[in-house]
Amino acid sequence: MTRFDMVLTRQGLRFMGRLWPCSIGRGGVRADKREGDGATPVGVHRLVGMLYRADRMARPADWAVPIRPRDLWSDDVSQKDYNLMVRAPYGHSHECLRRADPLYDLVIITDWNWPLAQRGRGSAIFIHQWRRPGYPTAGCIGLDRADLHRIAPMIHYQTRLIVPETLAR
Repeated sequence: MTRFDMVLTRQGLRFMGRLWPCSIGRGGVRADKREGDGATPVGVHRLVGMLYRADRMARPADWAVPIRPRDLWSDDVSQKDYNLMVRAPYGHSHECLRRADPLYDLVIITDWNWPLAQRGRGSAIFIHQWRRPGYPTAGCIGLDRADLHRIAPMIHYQTRLIVPETLAR
Protein backbone atom coordinates (compact mmCIF):
# COMPACT_ATOMS: atom_id res chain seq x y z
CA MET A 1 0.00 0.00 0.00
CA THR A 2 1.04 3.58 -0.59
CA ARG A 3 0.06 6.80 1.12
CA PHE A 4 -2.11 7.59 -1.91
CA ASP A 5 -4.32 4.51 -1.47
CA MET A 6 -7.94 4.61 -0.36
CA VAL A 7 -8.63 1.61 1.84
CA LEU A 8 -12.14 0.47 2.69
CA THR A 9 -12.46 -0.54 6.34
CA ARG A 10 -15.44 -1.50 8.50
CA GLN A 11 -15.33 2.04 9.92
CA GLY A 12 -15.12 3.93 6.61
CA LEU A 13 -12.74 4.84 3.82
CA ARG A 14 -9.18 5.51 5.00
CA PHE A 15 -7.46 8.09 2.77
CA MET A 16 -4.70 10.65 3.29
CA GLY A 17 -4.46 10.03 7.04
CA ARG A 18 -8.17 10.39 7.67
CA LEU A 19 -11.20 8.12 8.00
CA TRP A 20 -14.10 9.23 5.77
CA PRO A 21 -17.59 7.83 6.51
CA CYS A 22 -18.93 5.92 3.51
CA SER A 23 -21.62 3.58 2.25
CA ILE A 24 -21.07 0.39 0.29
CA GLY A 25 -23.24 -1.84 -1.87
CA ARG A 26 -26.51 -3.30 -0.57
CA GLY A 27 -25.03 -6.75 -1.32
CA GLY A 28 -22.07 -6.12 1.01
CA VAL A 29 -18.49 -6.80 -0.07
CA ARG A 30 -17.98 -9.84 -2.30
CA ALA A 31 -15.08 -11.57 -3.99
CA ASP A 32 -17.44 -13.08 -6.60
CA LYS A 33 -19.10 -9.88 -7.89
CA ARG A 34 -21.87 -10.33 -10.50
CA GLU A 35 -23.98 -7.87 -12.50
CA GLY A 36 -26.98 -6.73 -10.46
CA ASP A 37 -25.92 -8.26 -7.11
CA GLY A 38 -25.47 -4.84 -5.48
CA ALA A 39 -22.10 -5.88 -4.07
CA THR A 40 -18.90 -3.87 -3.73
CA PRO A 41 -16.12 -5.97 -5.27
CA VAL A 42 -13.01 -7.09 -3.40
CA GLY A 43 -9.77 -6.01 -5.02
CA VAL A 44 -7.27 -3.32 -5.79
CA HIS A 45 -8.96 -0.90 -8.17
CA ARG A 46 -7.16 1.88 -10.01
CA LEU A 47 -8.98 5.21 -10.30
CA VAL A 48 -9.18 5.80 -14.04
CA GLY A 49 -11.50 8.77 -14.49
CA MET A 50 -13.37 11.61 -12.88
CA LEU A 51 -16.63 13.04 -14.23
CA TYR A 52 -18.51 16.08 -12.97
CA ARG A 53 -21.58 18.21 -13.69
CA ALA A 54 -20.10 21.48 -14.98
CA ASP A 55 -23.55 23.11 -14.69
CA ARG A 56 -23.61 22.34 -10.94
CA MET A 57 -20.03 22.67 -9.75
CA ALA A 58 -16.55 23.90 -10.61
CA ARG A 59 -14.04 21.47 -12.08
CA PRO A 60 -12.82 19.43 -9.06
CA ALA A 61 -9.43 18.48 -10.55
CA ASP A 62 -7.58 19.40 -13.71
CA TRP A 63 -8.11 15.90 -15.17
CA ALA A 64 -11.90 15.83 -14.53
CA VAL A 65 -14.20 15.62 -17.57
CA PRO A 66 -17.67 17.21 -17.76
CA ILE A 67 -20.71 14.92 -17.98
CA ARG A 68 -22.57 15.78 -21.16
CA PRO A 69 -26.38 15.64 -21.45
CA ARG A 70 -26.40 12.38 -23.46
CA ASP A 71 -23.72 10.48 -21.50
CA LEU A 72 -24.74 7.00 -20.34
CA TRP A 73 -23.01 3.90 -18.96
CA SER A 74 -23.87 0.55 -20.58
CA ASP A 75 -24.79 -2.25 -18.17
CA ASP A 76 -26.21 -4.55 -20.85
CA VAL A 77 -24.19 -7.79 -20.78
CA SER A 78 -25.34 -8.68 -24.30
CA GLN A 79 -23.70 -5.61 -25.85
CA LYS A 80 -20.12 -5.13 -27.06
CA ASP A 81 -19.94 -1.84 -25.15
CA TYR A 82 -20.91 -3.44 -21.82
CA ASN A 83 -19.31 -1.49 -18.94
CA LEU A 84 -18.32 1.46 -21.12
CA MET A 85 -19.56 5.02 -21.44
CA VAL A 86 -21.98 5.38 -24.35
CA ARG A 87 -24.15 8.19 -25.71
CA ALA A 88 -27.90 8.51 -26.15
CA PRO A 89 -29.79 7.41 -28.05
CA TYR A 90 -28.86 3.95 -26.81
CA GLY A 91 -31.48 1.23 -27.08
CA HIS A 92 -30.01 -1.13 -24.49
CA SER A 93 -29.84 -1.29 -20.69
CA HIS A 94 -27.82 1.59 -19.28
CA GLU A 95 -27.43 4.04 -16.44
CA CYS A 96 -27.81 7.80 -17.04
CA LEU A 97 -24.76 9.72 -15.90
CA ARG A 98 -26.50 13.10 -16.03
CA ARG A 99 -29.10 12.60 -13.32
CA ALA A 100 -31.78 14.89 -11.92
CA ASP A 101 -30.59 14.13 -8.37
CA PRO A 102 -27.06 15.05 -7.19
CA LEU A 103 -25.68 11.48 -6.82
CA TYR A 104 -23.52 11.74 -9.94
CA ASP A 105 -22.58 15.42 -9.78
CA LEU A 106 -19.06 14.12 -9.12
CA VAL A 107 -18.10 10.57 -10.10
CA ILE A 108 -14.74 8.87 -9.70
CA ILE A 109 -14.45 5.86 -12.01
CA THR A 110 -12.60 2.70 -10.96
CA ASP A 111 -11.15 0.13 -13.32
CA TRP A 112 -13.46 -2.62 -12.02
CA ASN A 113 -14.05 -5.02 -14.95
CA TRP A 114 -12.65 -2.41 -17.33
CA PRO A 115 -11.51 -1.81 -20.07
CA LEU A 116 -11.97 -5.42 -21.25
CA ALA A 117 -15.16 -6.36 -19.43
CA GLN A 118 -16.06 -9.95 -18.66
CA ARG A 119 -19.79 -10.21 -19.33
CA GLY A 120 -21.88 -10.51 -16.19
CA ARG A 121 -19.02 -9.73 -13.80
CA GLY A 122 -20.49 -6.33 -12.96
CA SER A 123 -20.22 -2.84 -14.32
CA ALA A 124 -19.49 0.69 -13.19
CA ILE A 125 -18.02 0.69 -9.72
CA PHE A 126 -17.83 4.40 -8.95
CA ILE A 127 -17.09 6.58 -5.97
CA HIS A 128 -19.95 9.06 -5.79
CA GLN A 129 -22.20 10.97 -3.43
CA TRP A 130 -24.34 8.92 -1.06
CA ARG A 131 -28.10 9.35 -0.71
CA ARG A 132 -27.71 9.67 3.06
CA PRO A 133 -25.40 8.22 5.72
CA GLY A 134 -25.54 4.44 5.85
CA TYR A 135 -27.88 4.11 2.85
CA PRO A 136 -26.43 1.41 0.58
CA THR A 137 -25.40 1.87 -3.04
CA ALA A 138 -25.79 -0.54 -5.96
CA GLY A 139 -22.17 -1.64 -5.40
CA CYS A 140 -20.32 1.66 -5.52
CA ILE A 141 -18.70 3.58 -2.66
CA GLY A 142 -20.89 6.48 -1.48
CA LEU A 143 -19.55 9.51 0.37
CA ASP A 144 -20.96 12.68 1.90
CA ARG A 145 -21.04 15.42 -0.77
CA ALA A 146 -18.67 17.74 1.10
CA ASP A 147 -16.22 14.88 1.79
CA LEU A 148 -16.29 13.78 -1.85
CA HIS A 149 -15.51 17.34 -2.95
CA ARG A 150 -12.62 17.49 -0.44
CA ILE A 151 -11.21 14.14 -1.60
CA ALA A 152 -11.40 14.72 -5.38
CA PRO A 153 -8.53 17.23 -5.65
CA MET A 154 -6.33 15.03 -3.40
CA ILE A 155 -6.46 12.06 -5.77
CA HIS A 156 -3.05 11.36 -7.28
CA TYR A 157 -2.36 9.40 -10.45
CA GLN A 158 -1.20 6.53 -8.21
CA THR A 159 -4.35 6.47 -6.06
CA ARG A 160 -6.07 3.10 -5.81
CA LEU A 161 -9.23 1.94 -4.07
CA ILE A 162 -8.43 -1.13 -1.99
CA VAL A 163 -11.31 -3.34 -0.86
CA PRO A 164 -9.81 -6.07 1.34
CA GLU A 165 -11.03 -9.65 1.09
CA THR A 166 -11.36 -9.68 4.90
CA LEU A 167 -14.49 -7.51 4.47
CA ALA A 168 -16.20 -10.07 2.19
CA ARG A 169 -19.04 -12.14 3.49
